Amino acid sequence: MLWIALALVLLAALGAPFFALIAAIALLGFHAQGYEPALVAVEIYRLAEMPVLVAIPLFTLAGYLLSESQAPRRLVRLTEAWFGWMPGGLAIVALVASALFTALTGASGVTIVALGAVLFPALLHGRYRENFSLGLITASGSLGMLFAPALPLIIYGVVAQQLNTTPGVRMEELFLAGILPGLLMLLVLAVYSIWQAPRDVERASFRWSEALAALKEARWELPLPILVLGGIYSGRIAPSEAAAVTALYVFLVTVVIRREVAFSRLPQVVREAMMLVGGLLVILGAAFALTNYLIDAEIPTRLFEWVQAHVHSRAVFMLALVVFLLLFGMLLEGYPAIVVLTPLILPIAIGYGMDPVHFGILFIALLQIGLFMAPLGMNLFIASYRFRKPVTVVIRDSLPFFVLLLLTALVITFVPQLSLALLDRG
Repeated sequence: MLWIALALVLLAALGAPFFALIAAIALLGFHAQGYEPALVAVEIYRLAEMPVLVAIPLFTLAGYLLSESQAPRRLVRLTEAWFGWMPGGLAIVALVASALFTALTGASGVTIVALGAVLFPALLHGRYRENFSLGLITASGSLGMLFAPALPLIIYGVVAQQLNTTPGVRMEELFLAGILPGLLMLLVLAVYSIWQAPRDVERASFRWSEALAALKEARWELPLPILVLGGIYSGRIAPSEAAAVTALYVFLVTVVIRREVAFSRLPQVVREAMMLVGGLLVILGAAFALTNYLIDAEIPTRLFEWVQAHVHSRAVFMLALVVFLLLFGMLLEGYPAIVVLTPLILPIAIGYGMDPVHFGILFIALLQIGLFMAPLGMNLFIASYRFRKPVTVVIRDSLPFFVLLLLTALVITFVPQLSLALLDRG
């Protein structure tokens, strides 16, 4: 088996598809235990039996349609009209707009590319220092993953539900649990932005005419949070139904009413969105097979026993968990990290007394920080390419934001009530 493991490592280094590596490990595991390889296909087929899974393609399509429209520009204008008058107002606009856009699209790299083109020049024009502006855009690209309907929340919920934890993980609870930690991260960066704001620049005064005009221009986008969050939290519609309503609403607004996405462009947008979805579903199917093998082989139980034998303090375990998840958030893009690590680490975290919803929020918070963690965070390279700056410069400029968000993540780690306060589970 050693040479097989070495072969898989070599294939991974050579760029083999991630789903193929996961499926290969599952196949080898089932074969070693004497099971039929067809079990892997059965696990992949189980995807079709999960009602909540339909939310992934629908929310993804809605996000792609929004990114193709003028919604990013309207979102920036709206936040600037209402928050631009504040000290550090332009930086706060960048933070809020980026967080909202990432939550809707589920893609942090897209936020840097799409909104960065508008926000970075605006920050420089507002006489913010270039290094601060570059760091802000790089860091804020990943903000928003804790806000519904961000795809990382949905994917974690789908994977965690396969483990049948006690207490269980419901999608509605995940959406609620991310609100306060996400707002805390925004607040910390907003305070830092106010502190770093240029003092010798006259701030724009608040004008009701512009605020109302921006509100009117964004009138079709504003109902989206109500459709998604209001419908789910009221208990009137399920997450999958909210996804269907959102996708239909965004289609009508962007294609039919505003006509910002032409019908001739629509097939290409759908194709791009479904290519991402197809990749995610293949990875999820392979991950379900791997999860089934891991549980059957009692690997999470053995890992927990090993960790428990070497780590006696819950606080030490939590700190080790933070470091571990940060490293994997840097090395793996969010979705693969979630599907691979959740089945292994969630049972251990529960063994140390963590609520699975609290673990999920911490997991995603650390992954979104790991996206711009030196030296290999994906968003560092996206920002470097987008703004034509050496990656070393991007790393240096985003370091203060990384430190602040890491401190915030430690608060989320050791204050579980922050994630669980809005839930009826303690």
